[in-house]
Amino acid sequence: MLGSAPGLSGRWERLEPRPRARMLRQVLHAGLRTSFHALGRFVASHPVFFASAPVLLSILLGASFSRYRVEEDVESLLAPKHSLAKIEGNLVDSLFPVNRSKHALYSDLQTPGRYGRVIVTTRKGSVLDPVHLDTILKLHRRIYQMQVTVPATGFNSFNYSFSYLCLPDDKNVCIIDDIIRAMEEIQSARTSNRSVPVLRYPITQLADGRQAYIGHQLGGVQGWGPSGAVRGPGTGARGEGVRSARALQLTYYLQARGSLMDRVASQWEKAFCTELQHFAALHPKLGLYPSTSSSLRTDFQFSSVLARRPLLASLGVCGVLAILCCSMRDCVRSKPWLGLLALLSITLSGLTAAGILNLTGATYNSTYLGIPFVMLGHGLFGSFEMLSSWRRTREDQHVKERVASVFEDVMLRFSGSTMLHLMTLGLAASPLTNMEAVRLFCRTAALAVTISYVYMLSFYSSCLVFTGYLETGYRHGCFCRRVPKPDRLDSKPAWYRCLMYTRYQDETQTTNPPHGVGHPHPPNPNLTHTHTHPHPHPHPHTANNPNSHGHGHVTNSTHTHPHPHTHSTASTDLHPQDSHLLLGCVRRCYGDWITNTYVKPFVVLLYLVYISFGLMGFLQVTQGSDPSALVAMDTTTVLYTRAQQRYFSSYSPVIGFYIYESAPYWNATVQRDLLEYAKGFQRISWLEAYLNYLSDRNQSTSQPRENFTRTLRHSFLREPQFAHFADDIIFAERGQGEEPDVAASRIFLVAKTTENKREEMSVLLDTLRRLSLTSRVRFLIFNPSFVYLDRYAAAVSSPLRHSLLAVLFLLGLSSLAVVEPLVSVWLGLTLLSVQFGVLGFMTLWGVELDCMSVLCLISALGHSADCSGPLLCGFASGRGESRTRWVRVALERHGVPSLQTLICYSAALVPVGSVRSNLTRTLFRCLTLTAGCSALHTLAFLPTLLTFLPPSKSRGHRPGGEGQRQEVECVEMNDSTRVVDQITTV
Repeated sequence: MLGSAPGLSGRWERLEPRPRARMLRQVLHAGLRTSFHALGRFVASHPVFFASAPVLLSILLGASFSRYRVEEDVESLLAPKHSLAKIEGNLVDSLFPVNRSKHALYSDLQTPGRYGRVIVTTRKGSVLDPVHLDTILKLHRRIYQMQVTVPATGFNSFNYSFSYLCLPDDKNVCIIDDIIRAMEEIQSARTSNRSVPVLRYPITQLADGRQAYIGHQLGGVQGWGPSGAVRGPGTGARGEGVRSARALQLTYYLQARGSLMDRVASQWEKAFCTELQHFAALHPKLGLYPSTSSSLRTDFQFSSVLARRPLLASLGVCGVLAILCCSMRDCVRSKPWLGLLALLSITLSGLTAAGILNLTGATYNSTYLGIPFVMLGHGLFGSFEMLSSWRRTREDQHVKERVASVFEDVMLRFSGSTMLHLMTLGLAASPLTNMEAVRLFCRTAALAVTISYVYMLSFYSSCLVFTGYLETGYRHGCFCRRVPKPDRLDSKPAWYRCLMYTRYQDETQTTNPPHGVGHPHPPNPNLTHTHTHPHPHPHPHTANNPNSHGHGHVTNSTHTHPHPHTHSTASTDLHPQDSHLLLGCVRRCYGDWITNTYVKPFVVLLYLVYISFGLMGFLQVTQGSDPSALVAMDTTTVLYTRAQQRYFSSYSPVIGFYIYESAPYWNATVQRDLLEYAKGFQRISWLEAYLNYLSDRNQSTSQPRENFTRTLRHSFLREPQFAHFADDIIFAERGQGEEPDVAASRIFLVAKTTENKREEMSVLLDTLRRLSLTSRVRFLIFNPSFVYLDRYAAAVSSPLRHSLLAVLFLLGLSSLAVVEPLVSVWLGLTLLSVQFGVLGFMTLWGVELDCMSVLCLISALGHSADCSGPLLCGFASGRGESRTRWVRVALERHGVPSLQTLICYSAALVPVGSVRSNLTRTLFRCLTLTAGCSALHTLAFLPTLLTFLPPSKSRGHRPGGEGQRQEVECVEMNDSTRVVDQITTV
């Protein structure tokens, strides 16, 4: 993010008036660059310590994996942490706990701690056919009689069956689904040759006269129309006869009282899934899709298990490409091991971060699969930038001085990009984030990036020192063997000469001028340098900074430049075959092509197409609040969810309508309001049944409170067909001898839905909540799925907004004192453009806005800054030449490291795309789009736009005349004993 300011590597500068802000930036730059220069020299002086300390620390912290723990509560990760739905759920549990229900339970309304659930489908025919019905009842009896032994061995082992673990009713009999009772009645009638009772949908009447909702238990229903015609699936009206059904859902609730019972229930769930697998193998005509309370957690964490080998493959592929990117033809100047050591540095930092998490008691979840790629992109960027800067230093300098020059040139930008990473991740990890998975990911990623930065300064830099000594000793970059001189190589075979090819220093001095010099001159160590400049602009003198007169980079020759320099070190190479392959391609081909006048219109047109498609996708963004979209494919959760969406999507889940305060139910106005609220729903309502009961007995529905409550308690609730409504009413005692009040009650509502079930539930939730604010009756609505739906869009998008605003604020603040304002503006626009493109294209690729995609978008901010920031800083720091020239220089110096990073990063993503997991599929698509959009901006859009948009390269230039200013330069004069500075005024 931070770039180098012109004219600051020397001890003296041009004495010309400047604005205070610019002077402040130059002073800060000078101090920071000097500090990094000293740090680089210190690291180069103690390479063994800085290489061994990170390795030892990683080994010590890596031993803490015995404390490795996996997150158990998936709901706390994927649901908004602070939401009204959670508060409403706690209130509902306190008023109507699941253990209080003694008659019926609704599988999609109550979700106790442990349960087993199965969807039974038929390959052909209906589940109500005699053969299938008998098979399903047989399955029910086997599950009912199934036993588990806890502990598995020992004298204290006990066998536990479902009858011991189940939730009992008022007769101490296990509560089972109403569809089982209805099917037993049908089987009994067929066995005794009686008329089969009519099964109605979605509300049917049982043999005891009780009405039961079976819309969530019977799926794929075809009903009989009024004239006997067959109606389509899910089109049945209230109480319509069922002709056939393709699916059946059974739920078995378990009690988990204490740790022992919870362990027993966990074993029962495993035995439940095993029993269903065996039963499905014996009955191939039926399809069984089980689900338990631990299925979502198991399948969510299973993505990490599936991704182990692909992650190792990603590391291997990335290592091979990193070695190739660090290699060149010159075997001495080639640094293949640095590519591998860069990956080793990233791996060690990840191991250290994991050890710290283990020691602090943190838990792991599958979203952490994205953290290695955050570290990989940032670490490779730093390593390739350091290597590129190393190759621009003078080879006749000592290794310590070369490393110090690398630190001075690179670490300011690398530290700035690290700060940007930490700003985005840190704010997303703050308490402002309402999504626990996002907060934990960003907290861990920020820790990993910090450690990776420290290891890059220490471990990788010390490795650079060691390879520098190998280069100084003319040893092979791969085999570390000393390379013979050319006269000895002439007698060797051709393959050996090719393998050991290099250029010795004497050969270099006679064929290539030193870095920063455009014209060769015979060396004279005692000659004073005099530079004549008829123009006020600095020009390239050093390898690492084209605008600075470095005291360690001035050559020992006298030369006069009567015209502005049009050359630089990056472009002066009389041995093009020795340069890096990518650098040679960018220098001789791509740089000229992308800045060609005839290519620019097509690049601008490409950017307009990019924005158009991004806008198209941005307008179609959808939220992905379904947790099953983040689990591994082909797992029980995914198969169960597909079956449920296919066969049970005609009606919404059962919605609890809870009146949590005492209300005048006897008042006609209140009765009319409550009936109006429930109008249009399929409903199980004690109030509606009670009012019909009073009407059937020719009693007024508007009675005094005493009579209304007395009839409710002593007549209505004692009828067998209405006794189950006792679970839905809570009475509060009044004074002695008075009838109690109805303190709270509940009504069950079911809405007719279409394919967009979750979207319709979200709209329904908002509509009923707005209604509750204006109603004279205090009520709330709740379903366990509301925990994921309630304010999900705000909870998911708020971390991204906060991070983006934090980045823009940081860039704006830094432009006042650290970075040039135009660099901050360009970088901010680039980040917005990349984010916009990734968000739009991921929507067009079928990725929803869930917690995993938001994590990728947050990390994309730092990744795009890594790629485009150095290019912008390198371009903005240049003065006195054409825009096109400085675009080419910036591409050569910073575009090539960005290209190397993108190549290795993209290749590492390929194995992850093969993982059979929805979570890794989202990760792969988002990160691939991030790499692609960053590459387009860094290598195409920015190089083209910078050739005709600000900042200007002619700022402050006034040729000749009275406007010309004086320059003061620091020039070195070498003698046999010391180096003195001589000031020459021009």
